[in-house]
Amino acid sequence: MGTGLTIAVAGASGFVGRHLLARLSRAHDVIALSRSQREDSRPRVRWRRCDLFSLLQAEEALAGADVGVYLTHSMMPSARLTQGRFEDMDLILADNFARAAQKAGLRQIIYVGGILPEVGDLSPHLRSRREVERALGAHGVPVTTLRAGVVIGAGGTSFGLLRRLVARSPVLLCPPWSQRRTQPISIGDITALIDGCLGEAWALGETFDVAGPDVVTYQELLEATADALGLRRPVVSLPVSPPLRVVSAGAARISSTPHELAGPLVESLQHDMLPGDLRLQERLGLPGVGLPAALREALSAPLPPLPTRSAEAPRPRRLRNTVRSVQRLPLPGGCDADWVGQEYMRWLPLGVFWPLLRVEVDGSRCRFFTRLWPLPLLELTHAPSRSMPDRVLFYVTGGVLAASDNPRARLEVRCILDDEAIITAIHDFVPRLPWPVYTVSQAQAHLYVMFRFGRHLRRQPAARGG
Repeated sequence: MGTGLTIAVAGASGFVGRHLLARLSRAHDVIALSRSQREDSRPRVRWRRCDLFSLLQAEEALAGADVGVYLTHSMMPSARLTQGRFEDMDLILADNFARAAQKAGLRQIIYVGGILPEVGDLSPHLRSRREVERALGAHGVPVTTLRAGVVIGAGGTSFGLLRRLVARSPVLLCPPWSQRRTQPISIGDITALIDGCLGEAWALGETFDVAGPDVVTYQELLEATADALGLRRPVVSLPVSPPLRVVSAGAARISSTPHELAGPLVESLQHDMLPGDLRLQERLGLPGVGLPAALREALSAPLPPLPTRSAEAPRPRRLRNTVRSVQRLPLPGGCDADWVGQEYMRWLPLGVFWPLLRVEVDGSRCRFFTRLWPLPLLELTHAPSRSMPDRVLFYVTGGVLAASDNPRARLEVRCILDDEAIITAIHDFVPRLPWPVYTVSQAQAHLYVMFRFGRHLRRQPAARGG
């Protein structure tokens, strides 16, 4: 284990992050990343405010770190209106972290993902975990990946859903897929394994499956949880499996878990989630605690407390009616983000809204007009210092459709997954239209335009602008 390192932890205020901080701060300096600035009584823990959707904030937050630990996901909405799939949001977050890690000179990124079953059709949740692994390693910093199944511990999303489901259900309804097998691991084992990989040359670029010693079916996991809670729950085996969307909706309702979290987790239950090998644990001599002990500890040990928000640090200005809209589009072969941005400006007045729309480009500024109104609808200003061929950034600097006092609104176009696709994203946009009007007009028009632009890109020949 490396000693005396400075570790930056993205997702430090979450389940794994809070347990990990308690362990790492004994021997390392820790930079804890959170959307809010916080005060911590532990002398070796410094909190930095960081919205990972902002590459600039990610670069500032990782400055001075040696190793980064990535524990972030985006299944919950990050704006009042969030358009797009959580998988694409996850890619932006991971890509920003990887770019910032490269700029800060990090030696290693440690990522905790999910075990990937040997099947062709992964659930969106598991497919996203695999894509995040690729995105984190796309900018040159070696990645150490720990893939785990169900993590048992106080404050965990999966365990919390499991515990509340068992506690609130008079009987355990078990469809056929409840006989799928998993190998849960305790949160204490996860944090110990992360600690054991820090700064180690043998771990760079490696992927490890990690798990506890007990292989159980999901039905047996439910029954073990009931035993740990001291509850008797009859088991009713269902002859057929209800649709997963019905199961996820019911689980979310019974357990009071947001559907955005419950849905992806339930979808992953249709596969055996077993490790390929446990070579990391064998190397570190950490076989893990058994399931009964992990459940007892999770039910008795509290989640480490989250430090309070700093009273002295300036609070970020919060905008109520924010919009984040993210779309993944095809990237013609040989082209880059800069070409896609220019093609969008060229195509838009000739495509969906012809002949009503015109675009004026004056140096770094691009204005969108309707022929029925003399004032610009939107004004975008290119940010060359924050752009590169595989990522182009524009700030929203004016227009009658945008709030006039919001300097954070921006549009970006970036290549992802070794140029397999392109992501267009609007961040922190605040409309000037009344919110109910915006959601049924401008917001829907944007989605339609992106759909049509994606069709346009699919028809483009390769190697036109790379």
